[in-house]
Amino acid sequence: MNKRRIRFILPLALLFAGAMPVLAMAAEEAAEYTPSVYSSFWALVPPIVAIALALITKEVYSSLFLGILVGSILYSGLNFELAVTHMFQGGFISVLSDSYNVGILIFLVILGVIVCLMNKAGGSAAFGRFAAERIHSRVGAQLATVLLGVLIFIDDYFNCLTVGSVMRPVTDKFNVSRAKLAYLIDATAAPVCIIAPISSWAAAVTGFVPGENGFSVFIRAIPYNFYAILTIVMMIGLTVMKADFGPMKKHEDNAVNGDLFTTPGRPYGEATEDLAETKGTVADLLVPILSLIVCCVIGMIYTGGFFSGTDFVTSFSNSDASLGLTLGSFFGLIITIIFYQVRHVMKFSDCMACLPEGFKAMVPAILILTFAWTLKAMTDSLGAATYVADIVNNSAENFVKLLPALIFLVGCFLAFATGTSWGTFGILIPIVVHVFEKDPQLMIIAISACMAGAVCGDHCSPISDTTIMASAGAQCEHVNHVSTQLPYAVLVAAVSFVTYLIAGLSRSALVSLPIGIGLMLLVLFFIKVITNPDKY
Repeated sequence: MNKRRIRFILPLALLFAGAMPVLAMAAEEAAEYTPSVYSSFWALVPPIVAIALALITKEVYSSLFLGILVGSILYSGLNFELAVTHMFQGGFISVLSDSYNVGILIFLVILGVIVCLMNKAGGSAAFGRFAAERIHSRVGAQLATVLLGVLIFIDDYFNCLTVGSVMRPVTDKFNVSRAKLAYLIDATAAPVCIIAPISSWAAAVTGFVPGENGFSVFIRAIPYNFYAILTIVMMIGLTVMKADFGPMKKHEDNAVNGDLFTTPGRPYGEATEDLAETKGTVADLLVPILSLIVCCVIGMIYTGGFFSGTDFVTSFSNSDASLGLTLGSFFGLIITIIFYQVRHVMKFSDCMACLPEGFKAMVPAILILTFAWTLKAMTDSLGAATYVADIVNNSAENFVKLLPALIFLVGCFLAFATGTSWGTFGILIPIVVHVFEKDPQLMIIAISACMAGAVCGDHCSPISDTTIMASAGAQCEHVNHVSTQLPYAVLVAAVSFVTYLIAGLSRSALVSLPIGIGLMLLVLFFIKVITNPDKY
């Protein structure tokens, strides 16, 4: 019996030993494989396909999937087996096994659970009643949303979902459309974080400035971050002047008549059923929110080594946003449940019932994020970043005075196509530092243009995680948010481009920024006159 086993096993062992070099060579070839279209314009085709289809068909899931499919086909060179394996192994499985991405998904789910708890406990409804007594108009509701968004500058993900959950009952009461709420949330997320020294975005930017004091560069760049500053001016101007235009005007006109959504899509319809709860107090909303803020800040500085002796600013700069937000939201959830148990506003079993409900509320955002991350993986494997970086690096020195404006446009395009602003920072900022290492002042302006362009492209892109989360925070149909926000973002981008042209020539924020703000308000006034001719 043993001899038979040996006779059977020995040939298999020899076969396996002989196959090992072949398998190793195949693995090495797979690792070294470079698609024929690598670092060419074809690398940008997948996101272009996905974005175009999403805007045309108004259906985001299939559009993103088709973009991913196009990317895998281009990567494989029409090899069916390679296309399928790359789409899943190099795409979906890869992004869902990335610890940073998983941390963001956990953070999303926990926030969904906390929002569900606040609704069940009546905290959201109580805050709505509290705010309604002090806010007496649609303008006031929108300005309050902007103010809260500016105050929550720690992280754009946290901003989107927190501002949405807190202000949604208030804006609903004053018939502000969900599309407008989503815009206000999105416009106070990344644009505010990119000009806040203590934020996860500041931490990211400081790590992309080789050979320089990253934090000092970030501080000096704030006055030149025209897109972020002008976006805030735009929001306030739109609200006070009541100068909505484009698709947003239709949504706002319908909201005044009671239709907050305009289109039939209600992706978060089930999540809003509990907003009518009347029990609970304002404390049942404020304590969870404040706990989240405090715990998330502690979580982020913990990951940066603050409790090991690192100073606050350095620990924030070195923080892991994904892990920090996950830890912070987890402890915020624990505090919320304990607080509700002490106050006897919810049974423990009801708190546990919010776990699947909160997860369910975040399923649309999780699905879109997963598709968006996978699409980015496809563009990365095709060398999109290298392609754009080569173009910028080869042409930068020929357009010295115009570089801030040009780098702003390149940043817009790259972030729009890839859906990531942090990736855009990583590509463009080192190039800018290299080109302008002998001209520090113009380097600061160009770095600001890079950051502003990245935020602008991220703001416009349907596949941006921040845009997706703003839709989730406002509980707005994602395509509605994108289509209504795009004209606003493009208008600010156009004014920012002109302002960067002036900054490149004047090299002074004292000259260029006031001109940009004045131009922004002037354009809004003319738009109001054009859209409401009967009043003028």
